[in-house]
Amino acid sequence: MTVGGFPDRIITVNGIEYLYFGGTNYLGITTNPDFQNILFDSIKKWGTGFGSSRNSNIQLSIYETAEKLLAKNMDTEAALAVSSGMLAGKLVVEHLSSTTDAVFHFPDTHPALMNLSSLPIMEKGKLNPKVFDPTLTKITVVTDAIPSLYVEPIDLSVLFEIPKEKEIHLVIDESHSFGIYGNEWQKILEKENIKIIRIASLAKALGISGGVIAGNSDFISKIRSLNSFIGASGMNPAFLETYTNAQELYQSQKQKLKQNLDYLDQNFINREGFTFHPSYPLIYFESEAVSKKLLENKIITTSFKYPTSSGKLNRIVITSNHTTLDLEQLITQLN
Repeated sequence: MTVGGFPDRIITVNGIEYLYFGGTNYLGITTNPDFQNILFDSIKKWGTGFGSSRNSNIQLSIYETAEKLLAKNMDTEAALAVSSGMLAGKLVVEHLSSTTDAVFHFPDTHPALMNLSSLPIMEKGKLNPKVFDPTLTKITVVTDAIPSLYVEPIDLSVLFEIPKEKEIHLVIDESHSFGIYGNEWQKILEKENIKIIRIASLAKALGISGGVIAGNSDFISKIRSLNSFIGASGMNPAFLETYTNAQELYQSQKQKLKQNLDYLDQNFINREGFTFHPSYPLIYFESEAVSKKLLENKIITTSFKYPTSSGKLNRIVITSNHTTLDLEQLITQLN
């Protein structure tokens, strides 16, 4: 389906209006008039783009301001903004592939964190024997915080089975959780031999094109020195100004999302065939009949072939902008 405008809670296809429960606009922020006004003011200050290296002799103050805020919100020492979440992942993996002995990935990890030499960390339900190779003293482990088809954070406790003598660089992609789901669940992973690096796209819940890398100051400094970072244009400064000035709005939209999820949790009764958790705004299902039934009742959901999925990725997305009436119509069909 091709549409001529941004698909918010209502989507128009061939002149017909449908309810839209898809996309990644979790906080409903991209069409929010207050958010757009913050963005417009930011563009007036910083222009529509800044096609210069971050290492140029002219430095824009908004980068330092926004990166300090990003580090605070991601609970790390430092953060670095880049032009996309994909670039954030590629920069981190590029660096760690050359400074650690091997890279392992959890199932369903996003392509941004994958490379040709990466090895699966699990084999037949157990840790890959290569993890225990004594010649591998430093390893990288990559994963999504909440992978596709998951509605809760991935269980990473298996990492505690790795000998403490090994230094682990754990890279967690928070693209589909940053802004809507906290990272308190990662606290148990903060062991002496585990160094956590967080990356995220800012184009999902936060509604701005860009990405972020967050970790300790030494690691971020090393990413800054990569040729791939030096040679790339920085993230749009107007978007970073918008992020900085929209903190209260993000919080109010997050509260609206929570209210919608609470309502759904109380009224979504027949959950057989669906994967749902009231703390996360996605409902997964496998049956194509569900998509067909919803479409017949003027409700459009997300359905497409995803790189880490064997079949089509079918999901219902709840946003802050959905009304109680929208949710009632959806629940009536699901129940």
